[in-house]
Amino acid sequence: MNDQAPREPTLLILTAIAEVPRHGHAIAQEVEKISQSRTRMRTGTLYGALERLLEQELVVVHAQEAVDGRMRRSYALAPRGREILATEAARIARTAQEATRRLRIGGRAVTA
Repeated sequence: MNDQAPREPTLLILTAIAEVPRHGHAIAQEVEKISQSRTRMRTGTLYGALERLLEQELVVVHAQEAVDGRMRRSYALAPRGREILATEAARIARTAQEATRRLRIGGRAVTA
């Protein structure tokens, strides 16, 4: 992975598997939940992203099992993915904190 900040879909996928490994459909559901329904990942997009994240060694295949004649994989964060997610979460938190501080300095109450 390069030095650029990960894009939101990547962050959402990494966040979805940060606590426990999940299979593709569960990742898609968790991404929708985390994003408060702002992001819905289509199957092709999700699996393409997971393959890219596997290649970048940000995720690993946690387990594989045959379900209804098809292989079902569950994915977990790789150590590198955990590091990148933690770094990006801290960066986002600092940015939000600074934005909130500046809004208060501007004399307006912060509303969501």
